[in-house]
Amino acid sequence: MVSLGLVSDPDFPSYVADSLAESLPRHLQERLEEAEWSIEVVRDPVAAGRSNGKEILDATERQRRLHGWDYAVGVTDLPLRREARPVLADIGEEHEQVGVISLPALGGFQPHRRARQLLISVLGELTGASGRRDSGLYSQLTELLAPIRRERADSDSIAVRYRSTKRRGRLRLLTGMVRSNTPWRLVLGMSGALAAALATSVFGLTSSTVWQIADMLGLWRRSVIVVLAVALMTTWLILTHKLWEHPRYTADREQRMLYNSSTVLTIVAGVGCLYVVLFAANLTGSLFLIDSELLSSSVGGSVGVGNYVGLALAATSMGVAAGALGSGLEDDATVRRAAYGYREAQRRASQQQAREEQEEQEAQSTQEAQSTQEAQASQEERAAQEERQEQAESEEWSEGESGTER
Repeated sequence: MVSLGLVSDPDFPSYVADSLAESLPRHLQERLEEAEWSIEVVRDPVAAGRSNGKEILDATERQRRLHGWDYAVGVTDLPLRREARPVLADIGEEHEQVGVISLPALGGFQPHRRARQLLISVLGELTGASGRRDSGLYSQLTELLAPIRRERADSDSIAVRYRSTKRRGRLRLLTGMVRSNTPWRLVLGMSGALAAALATSVFGLTSSTVWQIADMLGLWRRSVIVVLAVALMTTWLILTHKLWEHPRYTADREQRMLYNSSTVLTIVAGVGCLYVVLFAANLTGSLFLIDSELLSSSVGGSVGVGNYVGLALAATSMGVAAGALGSGLEDDATVRRAAYGYREAQRRASQQQAREEQEEQEAQSTQEAQSTQEAQASQEERAAQEERQEQAESEEWSEGESGTER
C-alpha cells in the first residue's frame, strides 16, 4: 500500500483536499496502475507567512517525515508565480517525494476536477509513472484558454514545474484567487451591514413615497441605481477597512495588481450576492404583503409584476446603500474574515499589524522629537533668562559704582 499525505491550508484548500481524498484512490489505480493507495489529509497553514514554492516544499517534507508517508503534496491557495507566469505545481528536487499544487492557478471553475487532474500528474512525476496515461490535464479547451506547460525548473530545490502562459494564465489565476476567497460568505459575514440593509429595505417596502418613485423610474435609471449601490458598498468596504494593497507591503507591481484586482472582484461578487438575496426577499415580501389595489391607488394606474420588480429593486438598492454605512460598524478583522480565505486573511492581518506598529513607531518618534524640541526650547529660554538676569545685575552694579564716585 502506498501512503500519500495531503497537507492543505485551512478553509477552501481543505475542502478540496477532502474531496480529493475521497475520489483520488480509484483514479490513481486507473491512471498510475498502483495496487492500493492510502490517503490522509492534514490541515496545516503551510503557506502562511511563506512566499515561494521552495519554502512550502520544505514544510511539506517535514510533515511527510513526521507522519511517515511515502509521498506528500501541499495544497495551497497561495498564488505562485515565476517570471510573471502562474505556477500550477512544483515537484521537489532536493525533496524527491514531495510536491505542491497552487489552487488559484487552476481557475475559478471546476477546481475539484482540475485539482484531481493536476494531482494525478504530480504523483506521476513523484512515482516515475508520468508517461503511462494522461491525467486529462491537457484538454483541447485548456490548450485554447490557458495552455499548461511542463518544464524542468532552473533550481536546486525544484525539479519539475507546471505553469501556464503569461497572459491567458493570468486571467485564470485571477478568477482562481477570487474563488479561493469564497466571496459569497460576505453576505453573512458582516452582521451589522446585513442588519442595516434589511431594516432599510423593510422601510422602503412600506413607504408609499418609495412606491411612487420606483414606478416613475425607467429601466436604464433602475440599472444605474443598481450599479451605483453595488459600487458604493464596494468602495466603502475597501477604503474604510484598508483592503487596498500598498507598495510598501508588496514590492512586486504585478503581484500587487493581482491582489488588488482580486479584492475588487471578490467584494463586487460578495455585494452582488447580497443584492440578489436581498432582492429575492424584497420581491417575495412585496408580492405577499402589498395588495395590488393598494399599490395601484398609490401609483395611480394598473400594476403588474413589473411594478413589484421595480419596487423590490428600489428597496434593495436603498438597503445595500445603508449596508455600506452599516459595514463601518464592523472591525477590520471581521471584514477580512468575511472577504478572504484563511491564508489571505492572515496575510492581511499581518500587514495591518505591521502598519499599526509602524504608525505607533512614527507617532512615538514624533513625540520624542517634539519632547526634544520642547526641552531644547526650555533650555534656550532658561539660558536667555539667566543672560538677562546677569545683564540686569551688571547694570545695577554699574549704577552703584557711579553713585559712589559722585
